[in-house]
This record gives sequence, C-alpha cells and structure tokens, in this order.
Amino acid sequence: MPLPASPAARPPATQARWVPWLIAITPVVPFGYLAAFGALGSLRRLPGLARWLLFYFAVSQLLAACLTPAPLLSLAFAGVRTLLILAMIAAGVYLQDSRRLRPLLWGQLVIFASAWAYTLATQGVPGVLARLGHPYYYVVSLGLVAVVALWLVAFWRGGVLWWRVAAGVLALATLLATGSRGAVLALVVGSAAALLLARGQFKRRWLVWLLVVLAALVLSASTLPIKFNPVARLLEDQTSSGRMFVWADAYAAWQTSPIGGVGAYQGGPYLTYLFKGGCQLNPVLSANQVSCPEWLSTFSGMWLIAHNAWLQWLMETGVVGLSGLLVVYVYGLWAAARSRDPLLIALLFGYTAMNFVDVVIAVPTPHFAELWWGALGISLGQSRRPPEATNG
Repeated sequence: MPLPASPAARPPATQARWVPWLIAITPVVPFGYLAAFGALGSLRRLPGLARWLLFYFAVSQLLAACLTPAPLLSLAFAGVRTLLILAMIAAGVYLQDSRRLRPLLWGQLVIFASAWAYTLATQGVPGVLARLGHPYYYVVSLGLVAVVALWLVAFWRGGVLWWRVAAGVLALATLLATGSRGAVLALVVGSAAALLLARGQFKRRWLVWLLVVLAALVLSASTLPIKFNPVARLLEDQTSSGRMFVWADAYAAWQTSPIGGVGAYQGGPYLTYLFKGGCQLNPVLSANQVSCPEWLSTFSGMWLIAHNAWLQWLMETGVVGLSGLLVVYVYGLWAAARSRDPLLIALLFGYTAMNFVDVVIAVPTPHFAELWWGALGISLGQSRRPPEATNG
C-alpha cells in the first residue's frame, strides 16, 4: 500500500530538462559525467557532519600524497581524483533522489546491445560461449553494469511490465554471458541488503524472483550439452585469476611507504604479477588482434588494480588516505541504510561486497564507479531527513 503523499515524500523539484538526457547517455559516452563539476556548489546543502567528513576525506588524500616517494606527482593525481569524487558526490546531492538515476538504464541497455553485437560480429557464437566482451567496458565491469540495470528494473516502481521484462532479460543474459563472479556477489549481497533494510512497502517479490531466476538459469545452463564457459566459471569453487599474488604485491607495495602510500595511479609497477604482462587492452580487443598503441604503453601501469579496494587505497594512499576513505564510506553506508531506499542500499552494499575481490569505486571509469559516488551523495543529502520521509 503506497505511503500517503506528503511534501517530504514527493519527487524533488523539476530540474533542467537536459539532465535526464545527460544521465541516459553517460554509460555510452565515456566521461559524460564530467558535467558533475558544475554541481560542486551543491555540497553546501549537505548536513554539517557530512561536510566535515568530506573535508577530512579530501585533506587525508592530499596529505597522504605529500608523504609519498614522488610528492609533487602524487599531489597532482590525488587532487584530480579527489575533485572528481567530490563532484560526483555533489551531483548526487543535486539529484536529491535515487529516482533521478533511472535514465541510466537506457544507456546501459545500449551498452548491452552493443556488447552482444560486437562480440557476435567479430568472434561469432564461439566468442559469446567463451565470454561476452565490449570494446571499452572490461568484462567484469560489464557484468557489474548489468547488475545495476537489474536493480533499476526491479526498483522502478510503476514501470510498465513488458519493457521491464525485456530490459531485465537483456541485463540478465549479459550478466550470465560475462561470467563475472564478483558481479554476481554484488547482486546477491546488494539485493539481500535491500530486502532486509528497505521500507516495508517495497515490493520484495521482484528481488526474490530475480535471484530465483538467476539461480535457475545458472543451474540449467550448466547441464546443456554445449559448454557455456561463463556459466561454468560462475560454478567454479576456485579462482584462477591470481588474486592472491596481486594482493601480496599490493601489501608489499604498501610496506614501502606505509604512511602515505606510493601515490594515486602509481601502484602498477609494484603489482609485478600483473605488470610483467606489459600493456594489454581488454580481452575482447586482444582477441580481435587490437594491440596496445606504443604511446599508451608508458601509462599501462596506471589502470592496474589490486583487486581489492581497501588494499588498493592502502597501497596508493597509506593509512592516512585509507582512514579518510573509510570514514566517508561507513557514514555513507549508514546514511543509505537509514534512507530505506532500496536502490541506494543495493548500490552501496552491493559494490561494497564486490570491492573485496575487485576495485569498483576507483575513478575514472566509463561510469560505474562514478555512479557509486553519486549514490553516496544522494544518501548523504538525505541523511538530514527523517527515515520515513525518504523514497524507495
């Protein structure tokens, strides 16, 4: 039964008409989210405690940079990254409500369709049976975006059934075809958190059916005579990605500079397990003989990650920078849980689970990490309201 209308429960005031269009094209047009810098002034609308925590976060990142082996370079990188994070949080404060994120779904559906079209056109059915890819989304990122799309579909209250089913089927098929166990972990944990913490009026059957259908498809696909590697990968009980070696490298890198870390975007050479492979593009481009250009090889270490967000931040910013991240992070989780908004809860808690096996909050990305910080901004902006006044 819907809640009675009240001023606090109504949708936010109408914003510029171009904002939904910008949000819709952001997944398709990389770095379209840079428009968020225009919303930095919205940070003034945050509660006092939230502003102080963000101030501590920013100071901790810049202070950590000054304590790295290359302080000037680290300070430049940390400043740009911190400013981008603050801009995305400000964009969330500007949007005010998680329903403003809905247009993302249309751009994400374009990404899914282009992933299937590109893989089939360049590698045929064997490419899909091996693992779905995309020209500029890494396969794991593609799986995470599919999970976000499933949440948008499930939590879109009042949406017409036929397109919700169609969009959900495309997103679910994309998730399965990526074979990303981290994305499935995010889906399960984020959905479970939404079931437990969202408002009582939330129609939970959507999530229950979503998880049941996912489990049924995985189990049934595993019995097919044609080997579907992505689903088989989901059922494996061991990891072949060498994460333990990467984690060991990241920990050893942190020990070289424990207070301030080695610097933002400078941990690649320390991750010897990954760095020894040289400059590599994503698997779908490599499979199509698209090699890394020589000019890009110089920067190849910048996008190597520790496959654990906390180790990544510890390696790059030391205990000083990690303390700033954790303070804002924990407060954001509390604010999302207090909002009882199912989409915010699923996003913040689902990403948190995936952060233990990957790094999905480090910016820049095509849009998925920026989305997390934007959702955090919405949660922080709602933290001054009574819990019952926020929307699901």
